[in-house]
Amino acid sequence: MTDNYLLKLHHKVLKWPFGRQLFSRLFASKAPYFKSIKPLITELRPNFCELTIPKRKAVQNHIGTVHAIALCNGLEMAMGAVAEASIPKHLRWIPKGMTVNYTAKADSDIRITAEADPNGWHVGDLAVVVNGYRQDGTVVITGTITIYISEKPTRKS
Repeated sequence: MTDNYLLKLHHKVLKWPFGRQLFSRLFASKAPYFKSIKPLITELRPNFCELTIPKRKAVQNHIGTVHAIALCNGLEMAMGAVAEASIPKHLRWIPKGMTVNYTAKADSDIRITAEADPNGWHVGDLAVVVNGYRQDGTVVITGTITIYISEKPTRKS
């Protein structure tokens, strides 16, 4: 078992009824705008996260597809879960930049993945690869979120 706080919480809550939904809500509450997409984290492990954004009226644009910003919100949430589940205790992270390409209409529920290089958790930049898929497997958004990793400051006694 890991000593990572987020993975410990994830494993614990998954044993409860509706644990996946509860964990997703708890994590989404870390940044309240995540709640707007009603995400469901379906897989979380070091260096990988998968979540689903349901297609519903609140996240649709004028043509009835999942809005680009809702997609980016999902990408950022998945990246954040990867970072929190993977980063060594002596380091911290902050988003530095995001590039995305919209490749197809997001006209169904969307499965989002985020993946990081397991050897990348050291001071400097780390590119987290993020993708979104329609229910039929078509890629609707691809991107990279760059995070800056630094040492946590030492606490003075």
